[in-house]
Amino acid sequence: MIILYGAGAAFGLPDASPYVMKTEAQLRMADQPYEKRRAQPDESPKGQVPFIEDHGTWIADSTFIREFVEATDGIDLDAGLDARRRGEAWAVERMLENHLGWAIVYFRWLIPANFERGPAHFFDEAPEALRAQLRQGALQGVRDAMRAHGLGRHSEREIVALAMRSLQALSAILGERPYLMGERPCGADATMLAMLAGLYTPYFQSELRTEAVQLDNLVAYTNRLMVQTFPEFPWN
Repeated sequence: MIILYGAGAAFGLPDASPYVMKTEAQLRMADQPYEKRRAQPDESPKGQVPFIEDHGTWIADSTFIREFVEATDGIDLDAGLDARRRGEAWAVERMLENHLGWAIVYFRWLIPANFERGPAHFFDEAPEALRAQLRQGALQGVRDAMRAHGLGRHSEREIVALAMRSLQALSAILGERPYLMGERPCGADATMLAMLAGLYTPYFQSELRTEAVQLDNLVAYTNRLMVQTFPEFPWN
């Protein structure tokens, strides 16, 4: 059985990490049995969650986990999609993970009230004498990563504007369809669900969330897929 390692439920979400939530959703879409355990990023082969262990094989990174599961078990989460739609699904995933995801990081970590309410608690189990130092070190690491990515070089208002362009594009692509690419879910729906749930969770308040809740089809999609994919987890 696959063992999925993640950050654990937090912030009103099945997992604090949208990438873990993405992988968990894909395992459920593929009807793959798994056991979930909490782990620290430094326990991973790549220093990040999620990672999995399957009969002695260790795989890190949500994209490579999906590739491994599909190849090992003969599954295609994009079954029924032609080459063009597979390309479109990949492009949407890259927009979500490499652009919108960073905006979510910004509003979780670099808004002081949200940091204190959320990510600061990642270090609650550390020795008290080290706790403040670890929190500040992690916070600076996020600031540095945001700046290296490029999004962190902009003002908060500019970040909201850029993220909303991605969300408006996503809303237009989805339209009235039940799933990203049509009448049945594909692998990218797991990514979309994880990122949107990470944005829409009421645990964190931000200017981006305030604007994003006006995109009715994305809100309805998130609510519907949370119930379908994680029926045991209370949502909103």
